[in-house]
Parts: sequence; C-alpha cells; structure tokens
Amino acid sequence: MNKTIGVIAYVDADKNTYSEGLLYHTDTIRDLGRVDHQRSYLDTHQIERQRGITIFSDQTLMKHRGDTYYLIDTLGHIDFSPEMERAIMVMDYAIIIVSAVEEVQGHTETVWELLKKHQIPSFFFINKTDRVGADREGNGRD
Repeated sequence: MNKTIGVIAYVDADKNTYSEGLLYHTDTIRDLGRVDHQRSYLDTHQIERQRGITIFSDQTLMKHRGDTYYLIDTLGHIDFSPEMERAIMVMDYAIIIVSAVEEVQGHTETVWELLKKHQIPSFFFINKTDRVGADREGNGRD
C-alpha cells in the first residue's frame, strides 16, 4: 500500500518537530534534526534553514509495518497558501498540527475547509500540551 500523508500547521505549531519525530520513529532518519539548529530534515533549502520556516513543500518516503507512505511537508505561513493548496490535491490523508498554547488559528480553519472540500480524511494532533499557557481542558480563553 502506498499512501500520501500531508502534515499541515500554521507557523510555530512545531510541524517540523512532529514530522522529524515521525520519520525518526519509522527509522527513516537516524538523528532528530531541529529547526533552531538549522538541521531540519525536510527544510533542505538554505533560505528555509536561515529563516526557520518551511518555504517549499517537500516530501520523503517512509515505511511502517510493510507499508510505504509519502510524507509531504507543507507550508505553514498564510503567504504560501497557494502552494499548500496544491499539495493538498495529492494527499490521501492529512495531519493537522495545532498548538495547545496558540490554539486554532484562522489559517487552520481555512485549511480545514479545503481538506473537507477535497474530501481528505484528516487527523488533528494537539501539540505543546506541556507548555505554559496550554489549554489542556479545552475551555478556550474567552
């Protein structure tokens, strides 16, 4: 089985950290890279490493339990929405990373609507639950 999984998040939700962990735990990479050390596996262009953000969609292959998956690293910044939308068109599944500190952002809602429009099964991963300011109870701030 070959499936394509897209990882989607707004800036600073730690999408790269999640992707690095996924690649590491499937034995695709041997060492965990870090954006702040300019060593993220999927941010291969120099400008991405310098700025600490994903500017170009990238992909890699990973295997798990005999199945092959293509992992697509999408762009988190709203300025790059057209490229992110093109990436959605090839996804079989999407993982949406949401920070428990910054919570759902407007761009996340836009992405969710696009995924629904294209009927892409999606999973939410709530990240940063261990950070100060995380809304662990789901009560919102208002």
